[in-house]
Amino acid sequence: MSAMSNSNWSRRSLFRAAAGMAAAGTLAACGSNNGRGGGSGSGKNLVQYFHAYGEAGTEQAIKRYAKAYKGASVTTQWITGSNFESKLFASLLTDQAPDLFEFHPQLQLVKSGQVADLTDIIEPVKSDFNQADITSHTVDGKIYGVRMIDDPQFFFYRRSLLEKAGIQAPTTLDELIEAAAKLTTSKVKGLFLGNDLHAVINPLIWSAGADTLDAKNEIAYHTDGVVEGLKKMRKLFTSGHLLLDAPADFWDPSALNQGLCAIQFCGMWAMPQFQQTLGDDLGIMPFPKVTDAGKPSVYNGGWSMFVNAKGKNVDAAKEYVKWLWIDQKKYQEDWATSYGFHIPPRTSIAQSAAKLKSGLPAEGVKLFNEYGHFDNIGWTQAMITATENVFADCVRKGGDPEAALDACDKTVGAELKKLFG
Repeated sequence: MSAMSNSNWSRRSLFRAAAGMAAAGTLAACGSNNGRGGGSGSGKNLVQYFHAYGEAGTEQAIKRYAKAYKGASVTTQWITGSNFESKLFASLLTDQAPDLFEFHPQLQLVKSGQVADLTDIIEPVKSDFNQADITSHTVDGKIYGVRMIDDPQFFFYRRSLLEKAGIQAPTTLDELIEAAAKLTTSKVKGLFLGNDLHAVINPLIWSAGADTLDAKNEIAYHTDGVVEGLKKMRKLFTSGHLLLDAPADFWDPSALNQGLCAIQFCGMWAMPQFQQTLGDDLGIMPFPKVTDAGKPSVYNGGWSMFVNAKGKNVDAAKEYVKWLWIDQKKYQEDWATSYGFHIPPRTSIAQSAAKLKSGLPAEGVKLFNEYGHFDNIGWTQAMITATENVFADCVRKGGDPEAALDACDKTVGAELKKLFG
C-alpha cells in the first residue's frame, strides 16, 4: 500500500495542508452523500474514510474486515483520485463527517479537538507497539490514533548494474553522487529521488546528524552538516545524472522497473513489485550519511486510524478501532504483508510475520530497526513547506544555504510559537 495513489503529486503534503486548514475552520462543506447504511453489523452505522491504495486487493480487504464486525454496520468510503484530503477535511466540518478515518499524526487535529483520545483502548497493549509509533501519536500523555502500518523508505538498486560499473552500494552521499555518475548512460540515469526531491529532505537532515525538531520542540535542522548536505545535493542536481522527469513519482516502482534509472528512492510497500520484475537483481540501502558525523537514515512513513471526536458515534467508533486494529492480529498481519510489504506496528506481529522473516524483506526490517526515523507530531505543513522552499532555493536554483535556512527558521519559529507558546 503505497503512501501515494496513482497520481504524480505529494498526497502526504496535501493531507497536512488540508489538516491545517480544517483545524482553522477554513474549508467549505462537501456534498450530502455520506455513504451511511449497508454493512453487515447490528446497532449503529459507522462510516470510515480510506484513500485508494494502489495495490490490488486493498479495498476488498478493508471491506472484508468491516463485514466481519458484528458490533455495528461499517461502511467504507474508498476515495479515488486526488480529492481524498479535500473530501475528508471538508466533511469533518459538517454533519456528514466520517466516524473514523486514516491519516498521519498531526498536532493541529489534536489541538482543535478533532480526534479522540484513544489512550484507554491502547494502554493495555501499549508495550506491544513500536514505542516510536506511540511517541509520534502522543500529546500531553494521551495517545491519539492507532498505527496500522509502518512504511520504511530507502534506496532500491539493480545489483547487476552496480557490479558492471565496479562499484559497491554507497555508504556516503559523496559515494552516491559518484555512483550516479558511473551508472548514467545514454539510456539510463544513475539515480531517481522523485520528481520534486521532497521525499529525501528529511533523510538528508537526519543523515547529516541533525533533526527537524529536538526534544524541546526547538529547531534542530540548521546545522553545518545540513548546509554541507544541501551543497552536495546541488552538485548532484546539476550533474545530469539525476532522473528528473519520470512518468510517476518516487512512490511508484516504475522508474527502476522500466530501466529508467539504476538506483531509486522508494518505499518498502513496492518491494513485491520490484521483486516480481527484477528478481534477485535487487538490493536496498538506507539514505547514506552526509558527513563524517552523520549516520545513515531510513524514513518511516505509514498510516494510522483516527476517531472523529466531533462525530455522533465516538464510543462505537472506538470499539470498532479496538476490535480491528488492536484485537484482530490476523487482519493486522494480512493488511501489512498481503498487499505490498509493510512492517506491523505491533512488535509481536512484526516478529511472527512469515513474509518478513527472510530475504530482502528481512533486510528492510533490519534497516528500519537500525536507522528508522518517525514523524514528529509537531512538525506542521507550514514547516514542511518551509524546508521544501530551502530545497527549491538551494538545490534547484543554487541559492545560499545559510540564507535559505535563516528564512526557514523564521517560518518554523513562528509555527512553534503558535503551537507551544
